[in-house]
Amino acid sequence: MEKDCVLCRIVRGEIPSQLLYKDDLVMVVRDIHPRSPVHLLLFPAQHFTSPGVERETALGRLMAVAGEMAVKEGVTEKGYRLVVNQGPDGGQEVAHLHMHLLGGRRLGAMG
Repeated sequence: MEKDCVLCRIVRGEIPSQLLYKDDLVMVVRDIHPRSPVHLLLFPAQHFTSPGVERETALGRLMAVAGEMAVKEGVTEKGYRLVVNQGPDGGQEVAHLHMHLLGGRRLGAMG
């Protein structure tokens, strides 16, 4: 855990969030600045900034939970988007690997 990382602070309960799911590996909260009617943040409980083979268990769990959350949020029939922004050129704003689940409206093509 990183002391000043916003997602680590959510994991520790220091920052209030709308917690939707938590297990030993993954947490899911609603994004406080949603870009679509459904906008969830899914992230590993352990702090790391990028994907890698050594993190396969946590990353696999992240994907499995994303599927479960899409069902719970009712976006599986029409579709949803999973986004991971990696590094500065990829638009990563928080240096803790996380995934956005977006849905609830037509999102358009990735450009």
